[in-house]
Amino acid sequence: MTFGIGMLTGLSLIVVIGAQNALVLRQGIRRAHVLPVVAVCALSDLVLILAGVAGVGVLVDRAGWLLEALRWFGAAFLIGYGVACLRRALRTEQLEAASNGRGTARAVVLQTLALTWLNPHVYLDTVVLLGSIAQTHGPSGRWWFGAGAAVGSLLWFSALGFGATKLAPLLARPRAWQVLDVLIALVMFAVAASLLL
Repeated sequence: MTFGIGMLTGLSLIVVIGAQNALVLRQGIRRAHVLPVVAVCALSDLVLILAGVAGVGVLVDRAGWLLEALRWFGAAFLIGYGVACLRRALRTEQLEAASNGRGTARAVVLQTLALTWLNPHVYLDTVVLLGSIAQTHGPSGRWWFGAGAAVGSLLWFSALGFGATKLAPLLARPRAWQVLDVLIALVMFAVAASLLL
């Protein structure tokens, strides 16, 4: 029961399209470096969820200056990423092959790590919020709750990354990639604005 509650709670926080999900979707559609991207996202969530369940969320919540610094740095990073998406949307020659991945696996993994670990929302959702909810399930129940949240994360990122290939025919045209890049940029700007406001 606690495992299922943890999985549903984790999914409700993870499924919201943000910077991380947009990158997983993009790589999945391109069929490029999907496994490393999914692995980085799921493992990062696992580490953060375990930290929250272990009680680190209480410490992070008390370190207001750290959250404030992460908020400003994260907003600047997301704005920069959004601008890069808009610039990419203006250059159709980079968008011609939907199945062609751009960048090396290392570059994509580094980008995934940055979008994951430099996003303050990740800490608030996984460490603070999930960690706080986990504490209400008692000493042993909190670990089942955390396990459920971690499995939910793995299922979501796997479905998003590997299921995105179904969208590849729809996005086979350069124009569709331009629209996707503009939408991703708007999501980045919205997330950045939510951090700043």
